[in-house]
Amino acid sequence: MRTIMTLAIVAMISGFGVVAAAAEEAMHRLAIHVDQNDPAVMNLALNNAQNVKQFYAAKGETVAIEIVAYGPGLEMYVAERSPVSDRISAMSLESPEIVFTACGNTHQALNKKEGREVPLLSEIVEVPSGVVRLMELQGEGYAYVRP
Repeated sequence: MRTIMTLAIVAMISGFGVVAAAAEEAMHRLAIHVDQNDPAVMNLALNNAQNVKQFYAAKGETVAIEIVAYGPGLEMYVAERSPVSDRISAMSLESPEIVFTACGNTHQALNKKEGREVPLLSEIVEVPSGVVRLMELQGEGYAYVRP
């Protein structure tokens, strides 16, 4: 178990290194906040990300986009029941400038509530706190959108 936790921490840190490097090179930065278990809101967040990416790509400019989910919005990333899992998988492959992050606090609470480890989609990067992550992103100059 300790080895698994160590590997998870190393993967998380290396993932953030890649994310941070890509974000530093981007001309524009956008943080999208999802805190509702509503497929319409989830799809709107994904549409916003795609539209922003396409807008700047058409201008030959780069953008870093991070979609942060917490609270009821974490259902967007739960492997067994995400209503947008197919879109997230496709977007993750097609758009490396879009990063999907999940609140670790919410995930831990969900694990406790369900009495088991609730798996998240493989494309998701878990952060300790979704709210803190949004604060950090805004401090790094990210524009903030809550659909």
